Amino acid sequence: MLCPLPELSEGLPLEFGFFGSSARANLSQTLAHPMNLLLSCTQIKYEPTFSIAGLIEEGEQRDHARSATLDNEALLCSICTNLDFYQIFLDGIPETEDIPLDHLSSILKKSYQCSFCRLISFHVRRTWMLDKFPHIDISGIECRMFTKPCGCLQLASYPPSKFRCYRIYINMEGLDNLWKRYPAFRTANALNIHLMQEDAFKFGRPTDLHCRRTKSTVDINMVKKWIKLCQGSHGDICKSLSRIGEDDNRKLPGFVRVVDVVLMAVVPAPSGCRYVALSYIWGGIGAEYWTTKDNIAERGTPGGLNTAKLPDTITDSILFVRQLGERYIWIDALCIIQDNPQDKFAQVHEMDLVYGLSYLTIIAAGGTTARDPLPGCRPHTRPQQHIEVVQGLHLSAAPPRLTEALALSAWNTRCWTYQECALSRRRIYFTGQQVYFECQFDVLCEDIIAESKYDSTNFLKNLRAEYFPQSLNPFTSYMRAVKQCTQRNLTVESDIVDALTGVTNALAKIFGLGDPARAFHYGMMLTDLHHALLWQHNPHTPRTRRSLPDGCSLPWPSWAWAAWRGAVSYMTEHRYLVTYPEDDWLVDYFSSPLVVEMFIDPWYIVDHHGVIVQLDVRRASRRVLLIRETEGEVSTYSPPRGIIDSTEMTIHRALDPGTLIFRTTSSHFAIARRREESHASIHHGLFDILSASSPPIWVGTAVLPLDVALPTSLEFIVLSRTGMRGAYDVERLEYYHDCLLHVMAVSENEGLMERVGLGVIHEVAWIASRAEEKVVFLR
Repeated sequence: MLCPLPELSEGLPLEFGFFGSSARANLSQTLAHPMNLLLSCTQIKYEPTFSIAGLIEEGEQRDHARSATLDNEALLCSICTNLDFYQIFLDGIPETEDIPLDHLSSILKKSYQCSFCRLISFHVRRTWMLDKFPHIDISGIECRMFTKPCGCLQLASYPPSKFRCYRIYINMEGLDNLWKRYPAFRTANALNIHLMQEDAFKFGRPTDLHCRRTKSTVDINMVKKWIKLCQGSHGDICKSLSRIGEDDNRKLPGFVRVVDVVLMAVVPAPSGCRYVALSYIWGGIGAEYWTTKDNIAERGTPGGLNTAKLPDTITDSILFVRQLGERYIWIDALCIIQDNPQDKFAQVHEMDLVYGLSYLTIIAAGGTTARDPLPGCRPHTRPQQHIEVVQGLHLSAAPPRLTEALALSAWNTRCWTYQECALSRRRIYFTGQQVYFECQFDVLCEDIIAESKYDSTNFLKNLRAEYFPQSLNPFTSYMRAVKQCTQRNLTVESDIVDALTGVTNALAKIFGLGDPARAFHYGMMLTDLHHALLWQHNPHTPRTRRSLPDGCSLPWPSWAWAAWRGAVSYMTEHRYLVTYPEDDWLVDYFSSPLVVEMFIDPWYIVDHHGVIVQLDVRRASRRVLLIRETEGEVSTYSPPRGIIDSTEMTIHRALDPGTLIFRTTSSHFAIARRREESHASIHHGLFDILSASSPPIWVGTAVLPLDVALPTSLEFIVLSRTGMRGAYDVERLEYYHDCLLHVMAVSENEGLMERVGLGVIHEVAWIASRAEEKVVFLR
């Protein structure tokens, strides 16, 4: 029986205690006498639902499952009573015919009396973290319901109707407006409600892709089944796209260590050994359990690794590896000598092999520090599944799916964890609610029956965490990695290049770019320098130099994104030309800048020895004709060519390592701020590039810093031709094809140039400016 309590007057959903069959019989007898009614109500356990623990009763999942057999069909509000849930799960509801439910605030208040509203309320209070956003008004959010297909696990030759399976999708209209106003509130999301497997027979369907009951701890046999399924069914696909797999002849270097979980010692990795890797966050702790020069000898002996000194994330990972029947695990804090710079440097530069060759990577995405346990590895370390009975059907509020769970995690905010995930071919994610398995081919989890030997249409596959490489184009994969890494956090900000080294090493090997140390420098992809130079600061990030690594006396060069703090991205040329709405250019569409003609060849750089060396930059250009609709073909920009003579490679000051040297043309243009963006936290804005005519007219656009006082005109240098399909001559309103050039705004001091910003300029305007040929020294 459910009894209203005083807290209900405040609109707080509560957790109600249900009972098994024998308990229900006793309860019925007790409640048969009216005088016992009040006493019985006060004995029913409840907790306010401000936290996950408060929403779910303590106890084993088996007891919780039996509670779902209560006859609570009558416990529905007036709106939900009028819904036919059997018909909804049988035939589905198209999104175009979605059903309005109620405003979210009303649903939260009704959750004590309506089992379906309680599912929605449970999701909101579990994942939206409203206590962190007390100022946000959710009264305008309306919940609407439709269904989504779950896919099919069977071969395509089976009749789809026999195996169809729907999940209810609760859309929150108005939520996107809150996202725009409060970006941190993006943790709030919609809800999926699944039908439990025991009710599949009511629809004449198999249990495929229905929800199954989960336990308080992860089922280790299920995890073994996932791994076995991957090994047996996916073949070469899951030997990783980077071709680093079981049959690869590359091995871990001899200086790499692993933890032997049988001997409990830190040992050199045996040749060809199978091992598990761990990806986690330290969270500001570490010194007390690190491996150091003082304890490495002791830890190398059997029993020398004392688990009493290790935090829970690490001890649980060791326990999990034992349960899997594996012997070795790589954990950075234990396998790298933390106070030995030479050991750290050597091992950090082998992360592509450490994670790429791992049999499996454990990803601890459920905590905020290494002290937190792996949720589900031990009892009472995660909330239980929430199931309600609605019109005789057992329904479960789905936990956040993989991408959503990671978006909610502290693990996903750390820079180092990006490459640890991207380079791993198999991953086990311990999230706050459940465990996920991901390989190159599949995504599986505890609460959905999705295991299949076939290439199924499992909806979980659409919710992958990470692909690597993301494209057959090496620069596209590089660009994605740079964006991901720079928007994450680092305890030591000068670690930014090292935190990406595993990815750049892997890209060099996958795409045959040669020696990674020559293909990448300062985090920049030198083999695609024409594209790599086209990065932009995130508009919300101040233009501030990054702190230098220990022992480094020279700042990193301005042309490298790693020299600057904060997020960067590679934006398409179309964002320069956005005129309405006024802030639309701030939207970070994931699209790369396109270069159709490369003007600079060759490129040189001053290496760390102070020697000028030529770079091996890939070339790919096509002949471009500038077409004016009214006059036909006209002249195009002709870049200066030829090897730079040694006499031209000097200026009246010493050239520091990292100085780029190349020949191009230079010209000066007036600039003017285009508009004041409505966002208060903008540190980079759009500037119009203006002609020298009277009156001046627009000839291009640049993104320039707002935190420094800029002169009324700037020097620009040409880099390449954009891939814009066309643009208009503003003065004559005539159309041109491929008419925009990538240009860099620079400042000059004693012959040395520094990057100020980036933009595009109309080719005709550049030619008309009588640009001068120049050998550029860019530092």
